[in-house]
Amino acid sequence: MPVATEPTHVDALFAHARAAQADYEAHGSQARYDRAAQAAAWAIMEPARNRMLAELAVEATGLGNVPDKITKNHRKTLGLMRDIAQAQTFGVLSDDAATGITEIARPLGVIGAVVPSTNPAATPANNVINALKCGNAIILSPSPKGVSCCVMLLEFIHAEFDKIGEDKRLVQMIPPPGTKADTQRLLELADLAVVTGSQDNVRRAYSSGTPAVGVGAGNVTVIIDETADLAAAAAKITASKTFDNATSCSSENALVVVDAIYDAFVAAMAAEGGALVPAAAAAGIIEKLWPDGHLNREVIAKDADVLIEKLGLTGSVPEGTQFIAVETDGIGPDHPLSGEKLSRVAALYRARDYDDAIAITKRILAYQGAGHSIGLHTASADRPLDLGRHMPTCRVIVNQAHTFATGGSFENGLPFSLSMGCGSWGGNSIDENLHWKHFMQRTKVVRPIPACEPSLDDVFGAYWDQAGK
Repeated sequence: MPVATEPTHVDALFAHARAAQADYEAHGSQARYDRAAQAAAWAIMEPARNRMLAELAVEATGLGNVPDKITKNHRKTLGLMRDIAQAQTFGVLSDDAATGITEIARPLGVIGAVVPSTNPAATPANNVINALKCGNAIILSPSPKGVSCCVMLLEFIHAEFDKIGEDKRLVQMIPPPGTKADTQRLLELADLAVVTGSQDNVRRAYSSGTPAVGVGAGNVTVIIDETADLAAAAAKITASKTFDNATSCSSENALVVVDAIYDAFVAAMAAEGGALVPAAAAAGIIEKLWPDGHLNREVIAKDADVLIEKLGLTGSVPEGTQFIAVETDGIGPDHPLSGEKLSRVAALYRARDYDDAIAITKRILAYQGAGHSIGLHTASADRPLDLGRHMPTCRVIVNQAHTFATGGSFENGLPFSLSMGCGSWGGNSIDENLHWKHFMQRTKVVRPIPACEPSLDDVFGAYWDQAGK
């Protein structure tokens, strides 16, 4: 059992949130919930405020770039609003005479959400919108580098709440400077803990004694097989890998290319701005990317020109290089290129054939990233299904730019989200994208119906015919 901490100012925040949520639910309606969610969405999507948030996010965290942050804030929120537009989260959801069961939508209460520095506006906004849509209050715990961005986001949300007369206490944050003790207290008090970010925070949420939804580590591996449209694959991988300077957990970290088309793919990749770094130079890249055993903060999530300079590649990669692919065959803790790199750097593996590509991918996932997602560029209709049956992953992304597809897209059916559950493989309680259904619970009113009790022969007749009694 977790050890209870001493009351802190988080308790006062929580008391305010609890009172506001009780009124929100008692005087709730679908219209009120929808209006509050729309207010929070417009707070981040209004163009001038979106730009301010994007600029502050890059300035405060040093991660990503402003144009892509603007795009992410807009499209992720727009997609979420599309997803929840017709979702019923208030009142009677169903009334089934055959079963005698009526289902009623109910809020969870007060959500405690721990949000990362990689998406310091888009992720908290996503959580806030989902919480409000389902009748909850929410308290945010931003990463230290994301505090100023979270403060600005809440100012914008509260300004929208003023327009509609909504209670500002429904959306709060741990005031700066937040501490680990503050976050721990929030996790202990909340009715649901939602954690995106470090695996340490995820583990703390699961051990807090509060129902928790945490997401696993990303380390996306993508297979390019001998049937793939190489030009299309290279273009999609480049667009995905370079978006927001690879801050996304869905950014390609390893490319596994079958031998038959390896050279042709490298040429297609080069045409899109992906520069090959041969295996002989891999040690130098590793030394500069992990100078003290940890990712170099001067390199991660930086623009291509900064990355190239810091890695000592100026003059040795073509002009206009957008990302680098480093040849390697190593996998595991002694081979850091096989893990998540949070930069415009991908590991490039040469597989003998498709079966070998699968074996390499399994080894990478066994080291890091199991449960999250893998990609496949192929013309085969059967291979994606086979991967879905046998790989330790919750998503197989087929012929798509991985970063844009995994968290929901206007061109696939996944719900828009910035938090991907990784199932048992990733140590998570969910295997799907975090979305509005995870912010709501149901009460069932159960009435008696005519008895429906089978006989033993109904249940075991076919078994007895085969095996005997």
